[in-house]
Amino acid sequence: MTAEPIRPEQELSISAARDKLADIVSRAHYSGRITYVTRRGQRLAAIVPADLAEAIERAEDAADVAAAREALARIDAGEKPVSLSELRAELGL
Repeated sequence: MTAEPIRPEQELSISAARDKLADIVSRAHYSGRITYVTRRGQRLAAIVPADLAEAIERAEDAADVAAAREALARIDAGEKPVSLSELRAELGL
């Protein structure tokens, strides 16, 4: 019996993913496979290896810290901060 070749990603409907959840999670963990869960062909979610999700979170955190430092540096340089009400108006909220 030949094992199924490991693909870097696959798509499964919600019902198929539910039936194979343990296998999908194992493949994410052990082989790094990303599985997109779909409904009517549209991707709704992804099951990814935990280390990949954690790396994404770390990158987002680092970007947030860099943006905050940049904003503080501009304030320290004399730039006037934008108030929440001004920001809401600018964004049309």
